Amino acid sequence: MLSARFTADGSFSLHSDSFAESFHSSDGALEEANSKFVLPAQLDRFPDGRDLRVLDVCFGLGYNTAALMSALPHRGGPSLQCWGLELDRSPLRLALAEPTFQALWPPHVVACLGALSAEGCWQDSDRQQSVQMLWGDARQQLRQLPADGRFDLIFLDAFSPSKCPQLWSEEFLQSLADLLAPSGRLLTYCRAAAVRNSLRHAGLGLRSLLPKSREGSGWSAGTLALRPSDDHQPCPAIGPGWRGLSVMEEEHLQTCAGVPYRDPTGTDAAALILNRRQQEQAFADRPSTSAWQRKWRDPAAQ
Repeated sequence: MLSARFTADGSFSLHSDSFAESFHSSDGALEEANSKFVLPAQLDRFPDGRDLRVLDVCFGLGYNTAALMSALPHRGGPSLQCWGLELDRSPLRLALAEPTFQALWPPHVVACLGALSAEGCWQDSDRQQSVQMLWGDARQQLRQLPADGRFDLIFLDAFSPSKCPQLWSEEFLQSLADLLAPSGRLLTYCRAAAVRNSLRHAGLGLRSLLPKSREGSGWSAGTLALRPSDDHQPCPAIGPGWRGLSVMEEEHLQTCAGVPYRDPTGTDAAALILNRRQQEQAFADRPSTSAWQRKWRDPAAQ
């Protein structure tokens, strides 16, 4: 069951009783889409006429794709080709029924979201933009993506690893990493050590998304993972909305929290994946996460 919520910036969101989680931060659904996905994507890297290929994993209400489309120039700019992966059609349908949600977006974005809900695809030849939905389990739907190119941006916005480990497993994250083009970026709100370790094991560089100063647990707002460029030029350690991992964050990756979620067949249920990880953590030769927490609670250690 899904219930309506309004976040602190006034934007509409939903809460899932099944996952016992909200779709967005209470600070603001729109603010989260812009600060954690659009800003660190650095859309000005993509010149006029260049293809911009985007994969939105867990499309949900459509905020991340809608915010990206709204940030692109009305004329000129890159040619957007976007694919959305989503299991449940209800969040988008419920969002479109809320007038304040529709009021957030330019008319062409509202038209796009409406077409995606009704028909699963949308195209605007004048703007050189197209969006295609793939409905179903994202682990299987990855196989339906075009094989003729890789993605410049991947947005990963699933429910948290403890509630939806299927979409945070080492195997699924490796599959996403394999889809990134050179210099491509995977963006997620998640800062979990297990997820960051899996992204690093997949060959991606890690950056930490900057939190807002008002956020209580403000050591990170999420993760930016980068595919190396063809010329192997390093990505700057600091950019719009992100920085390199701190010593504290690097130490976090070494703790028991850094043990990955594993789903070798790509078909396991959440309970099995969680149980498998708990068993691996029990025998892991790693520092405890509680010891890490105690250390970094001490101001002298920071």
